[in-house]
Amino acid sequence: MAGEIRLTFQFLSRRAREVPKSGIREMFNIAQRLSGVINLSLGEPDFKTPQHIIKAAVEALQSGYTHYTSNRGLLEFREAVAHKLKIQNNMDVDPETEVMATVGSMGALSLTMLTIIDSGDEVLIPSPGYVSYESQVLMAGGKPVPYRLREENQFQPDLDEISSLITPKTKAIVVNSPSNPTGAVFDYDVLKGIADLAADENILVISDEAYERITYDGIRHISPASLPGMMERTISIFSFSKTYAMTGWRIGYAVANKEIISEMTKLQEHLVAHPSSISQIAATAALRELNGQVERMVREYAERRLIVMDGLSKIPGIRFQRPRGSFYIFPNIRSFEMSSEEFTMHLLREAKVIVVPGSAFGRFGEGYIRISYSISREMLKEAINRIAKSIEKLNA
Repeated sequence: MAGEIRLTFQFLSRRAREVPKSGIREMFNIAQRLSGVINLSLGEPDFKTPQHIIKAAVEALQSGYTHYTSNRGLLEFREAVAHKLKIQNNMDVDPETEVMATVGSMGALSLTMLTIIDSGDEVLIPSPGYVSYESQVLMAGGKPVPYRLREENQFQPDLDEISSLITPKTKAIVVNSPSNPTGAVFDYDVLKGIADLAADENILVISDEAYERITYDGIRHISPASLPGMMERTISIFSFSKTYAMTGWRIGYAVANKEIISEMTKLQEHLVAHPSSISQIAATAALRELNGQVERMVREYAERRLIVMDGLSKIPGIRFQRPRGSFYIFPNIRSFEMSSEEFTMHLLREAKVIVVPGSAFGRFGEGYIRISYSISREMLKEAINRIAKSIEKLNA
């Protein structure tokens, strides 16, 4: 057996060996193996995909939409995207040349990195930030350079710090607002400052807007590409997974200038050809949403957010920033003098609650945990109650 392992290892690429595993998925896999555990680790809506979307997919299947589409995606889909972008994001785009369908926002992210990165290029990524940014940059042969999101600054980027990290090798900066894992929504002045830096330093902005519709307290999401002069310099990435409860459909889209979209389309042709034709039809129906279903889901997330904040505020030793978007809260657990991984395992053993250690989101995530409130109110109340009781033992 040892010989077989060594033989296999010699055929593995350095790329495969160096890309880290997802800490989120590790916790999810643990949850799958245990009974009686409440899972607050995975960012997946507990809502069912709205019925009108499912109906559109079924009708498409019955009508024979089971064949190849353009590598860029169905024109009908791209036209619906362009209309949505104009109404909701203040972005005026050409559906023929500046929009492409992708296999989820992850597909858009990987195509982006493969399209713009040469070996040794640097990409600034938020830390704490979504786990796949680092891995995607590494897979494309680049160097991820973290910029810190500080709790005392409501997890907003520090423009001076970002400026100090830019070198002649810097190719792009990744922006994620609303944020996973912090729940922050970047202010206009911050986004404008990043846009100005990008223009002055001649770098690209990669804007991950997977949670664009999930904001609270009257806060509105701003797409960086809508700022003056930024459409040509921004690759915008969108998802249907969170907004429309369509995680399993694996459909998203990317928006950029025609030269970048053309090259991304070429790479997609060789990787996956195109996203599922059925998912594209379903997503087109989603963009023509009916009866305010997205708004109802967001209102429910807002109620769950209040439950989590109220519960955590009563637990000695835990502090947190009020989430302004997404469905995550990122509590500070440093007072317990445990690593985030140790604290996570304590909650698993003593409370039977699974969360994600902050270290999974980069080195500046240490000292925090991520809690997802994308499950029912009843389960959230039970989870917070279990967490409180387990922490009483630590404080005893």
